[in-house]
Amino acid sequence: MATQGRRPAGRAGKGSPVRRNKAAPAQRFPPPKPPKKTAKVVFDAPDTESEQPRTFRLGVVPGATPGKWIDAWKQRMPHVPIELVTIEVADQREAIGDLDAALVRLPLSDENLHIITLYNEVPVVVASIESHLLAADELTVADLSGEIVMVPTDDALGPIDIPGAVAPTFARLSVADAIVTAATGTGIVIVPMSLARLHHRKDVGHRSLADGPTSTVALAWRRDHTTPDVETFIGIVRGRTSNSSR
Repeated sequence: MATQGRRPAGRAGKGSPVRRNKAAPAQRFPPPKPPKKTAKVVFDAPDTESEQPRTFRLGVVPGATPGKWIDAWKQRMPHVPIELVTIEVADQREAIGDLDAALVRLPLSDENLHIITLYNEVPVVVASIESHLLAADELTVADLSGEIVMVPTDDALGPIDIPGAVAPTFARLSVADAIVTAATGTGIVIVPMSLARLHHRKDVGHRSLADGPTSTVALAWRRDHTTPDVETFIGIVRGRTSNSSR
């Protein structure tokens, strides 16, 4: 006999609330934080190879005027000191062997050298301030007939044919001493303009020699020693800026 008051399992009687299985609300989590950015790893750039300390040794014959080129070098190459070495014309070829480059006087012929002509200097006659030769604004070889003409031991011009010139009776002197002697009225000496200015004295004067030989100043260096420093100096004397292409 069925027991009254029992309801079949799983059936809801009339008026009884219906239980529904509701899914639990989804749990909300805050959005995941982006991973922390790791600091960017920067590897040290390889150090440029440090340049070895060095000096650019430039030979200079007396009278050569490298001033503007030296100033340009100091601006462009402040890390490379430049050393000026005075060399004599008679010894200039041998001196180049111990130098990076040299300002020399031509002629200088040597297949082991590179040579770049830079400029020419006019010759002048140096005489006592009381010499009649200074009455003229310019002289010619013919004007020197009868004069005692000294040829210095460190002559920069080479032989000059002066008809009627008188040879000194004393030993040859250097340019500096020959100009001192000319100041006394004993003879004259012919030198490039720059040497007359270099050894200027109040008791001498000079006049240009219109038909005399010029003196050519050039840059020379050994063919087997064309270094980057030498190329930089070549660019300077040729007027190239630091941005110019070779």
